[in-house]
Amino acid sequence: MIPVNNELALVDVEMETQPSLTYAFDIEADRIRGTTDEQEAMRQAIYLMLNTERYQYSIFSWNYGIELEHLIGQPIALVLPEIERCITEALLQDDRITGVDEFDFETEGKTVHCTFRVTTIFGEIKAEKEVNV
Repeated sequence: MIPVNNELALVDVEMETQPSLTYAFDIEADRIRGTTDEQEAMRQAIYLMLNTERYQYSIFSWNYGIELEHLIGQPIALVLPEIERCITEALLQDDRITGVDEFDFETEGKTVHCTFRVTTIFGEIKAEKEVNV
């Protein structure tokens, strides 16, 4: 006999976005300086996500970072669409990011410089990533 409970009620669950207030990382000086919030915090989060290779550091979730190591030695024709896919996939893991588009690539030898637009809940951010293949 399987118990039946007809009195179960669905509970309304409301998702709450966490605040984006975080420590401000001064990249040039390699120091923490105060705090930052909203769009500047997103700029910093984008930088950190795109400069952390996925699966290499056990402190991070497997959803954090970008996978670019597999592109080393590949032909540029294969690399360009793959960089776009990897950047988009990495950034959309953050629920504050709603879109990644307007990719533009410049190649010089085995270096690819990519610029793109990231749409966040705090506004649009122009970002870039350089990949050595």
